[in-house]
Amino acid sequence: MRIASVGMTDVGLKRGHNEDNYLINEELSLFVVADGMGGHAGGEYASAICVNTIEEIVTSIELHDDIPVDSDDPVEVTRERLRYAIRLAGRRIFEKAREEREFHGMGTTAVAVLVAAGKAFVAHVGDSRVYRKRGDSFEQVTEDHSLVNEKLKAGLITAEEAKNHKMRNVITRSLGYQEDVEVDLSVFDVEKGDHFLLCSDGLSGHVDGEELGLQIGSSLQDSARHLIEMACERGGEDNITVVIFRAESNA
Repeated sequence: MRIASVGMTDVGLKRGHNEDNYLINEELSLFVVADGMGGHAGGEYASAICVNTIEEIVTSIELHDDIPVDSDDPVEVTRERLRYAIRLAGRRIFEKAREEREFHGMGTTAVAVLVAAGKAFVAHVGDSRVYRKRGDSFEQVTEDHSLVNEKLKAGLITAEEAKNHKMRNVITRSLGYQEDVEVDLSVFDVEKGDHFLLCSDGLSGHVDGEELGLQIGSSLQDSARHLIEMACERGGEDNITVVIFRAESNA
């Protein structure tokens, strides 16, 4: 499947350092966004470990012995390879934080999309997001691992209250704070013309779903730039990272 893509990251207006990292590997059809936490050195290091580990595992030809795959189904093999890659990234971050005091407490969110055999394998931990645009339809395909989202699902707050909730930056799942982590993973069919948007919460915290979809047009470069500009115009409190890719063909 031929894919066009673009990635951009911006420090925003309030932070002195960019702790986000992203990966675009069109040869692998692999796209990742990671939003690091834990201070300048720690957050940037954690998000770098994340994207590098995911690329390393997806690139490797042979399956690792500890990837639990009980099927020869290529869909299941791909699912478990991607899941393993993210869990391994979390373990590496956890171990580095335990070994070196300067990295204590570091962690990162992660969203990754791997396109293979006409399907998009979407994996995530934390509150970075993946959206899909197909024709006039635009939807968020990941669910935030955040305290506010749990309150929203429980009916304790409204969607409007969630937008400005004082606890909106508190996440309930991330890579690095524990030795292992549960990874959410979904699989979607990919059609020609589909757009996928991966972003850190520096974007989604300022620009809502409908607006995000309207900004994705024929020029991926312009789309990414406009989204970052919108987030900055509305405060730019956090680092902002955007990856957009489009399926150009079905083969």
